[in-house]
Amino acid sequence: MKFRVEREILAEAVAWTARSLPSRPPVPVLAGILLDVSGESLRLSAFDYEVSTQATIDVHAQSAGRALVSGRLLADIAKALPPHPVEVAVDGPRLTISCGSARFTLPTMPVEDYPTLPKMPTTAGVVSSADFDTAVSQVAVAAGRDDTLPMLTGVRLEIDGDRLTLAATDRYRLAVREFGWSPEQSGHSAAVLIPARSLSDAAKTLTGGAEVTLALSSTGAGEGIMGFASSTRYATTRLLDAEFPPYRKLLPAESAATAEVRVAGFVEAVKRVALVADRGTPVRLTFGPDGLRLLAGGDDEGRAEEGMDAEYAGEPMTIGFNPTFLLDGLSAVHTETVRLSFTTPNKPAVLTGVPAEGPGNEDYRYLIMPVRLPS
Repeated sequence: MKFRVEREILAEAVAWTARSLPSRPPVPVLAGILLDVSGESLRLSAFDYEVSTQATIDVHAQSAGRALVSGRLLADIAKALPPHPVEVAVDGPRLTISCGSARFTLPTMPVEDYPTLPKMPTTAGVVSSADFDTAVSQVAVAAGRDDTLPMLTGVRLEIDGDRLTLAATDRYRLAVREFGWSPEQSGHSAAVLIPARSLSDAAKTLTGGAEVTLALSSTGAGEGIMGFASSTRYATTRLLDAEFPPYRKLLPAESAATAEVRVAGFVEAVKRVALVADRGTPVRLTFGPDGLRLLAGGDDEGRAEEGMDAEYAGEPMTIGFNPTFLLDGLSAVHTETVRLSFTTPNKPAVLTGVPAEGPGNEDYRYLIMPVRLPS
């Protein structure tokens, strides 16, 4: 195997592929990146039995072949190379990288020991890169991080014709986003649970083009695969074999009170008053005819208060929220104004964005559990 390629192109492809390398590989070969030269293309692959990544770049190849080398080391070297074309060659059990006056020699690992990478599943449809990136960022923030509750560490993806729905919850908040896409088959419906981290990585790194292809296969319990592809890169992840909570039952059908608040000012006010809130201590929000008043802390420790304008409709209400969870929701609405809908101070509130023009937009909903306040 021998080829020549521009340093920037190689470094970017290696860095992206290395994202799926396990930090503690169960077998040594899984710490490697597989290089496969065929024709005038180089395919770089990484796999940890759960997630796979593959990137294809154009190269000037002198001979085809395959080689397996340490992925982390290859990524570090490619990033540090001087700005000159790179020549890569395999000579027996070693791979040589030459760039300008720099030269590196890496030991190779046995290619025959590398596991077979999963194939890209059947294409389900394509989605706008911008919509996909935004939706995933809005929803994944609510996914749980406790691996003992795997059903809460994923994002549920529901396909219903030309609509996609993403939902995630960690029991303390719930985020739901609906948006359109172009399905491969009309009238198709499905529901899968995708690891939130894998979905977030795909949304961040595969949205350089106009569209992202979504692919889905399921051959039995615990064997489902989700694929994401751009023009030159694709990734797969094994789906979670767990039952997602019936989240739609949590969304209230009606509200007893609503408040509309400017997001930027609200975020800054919450951050300020939360400075005196100990870990786990809520920020208290009081809504009434005079607007909104925020309070945190108490007489025995630091105390902060701040008032701000708010359009409120309903009986006066005081409710408490975890400030971090509240800030996550406010940052995700992506509008200048947020609407908070309430039923009672002891039941969840729902945050939705309020567009500058037109009717309210409930494509994104962020439900947040209140914190019980001392009487």
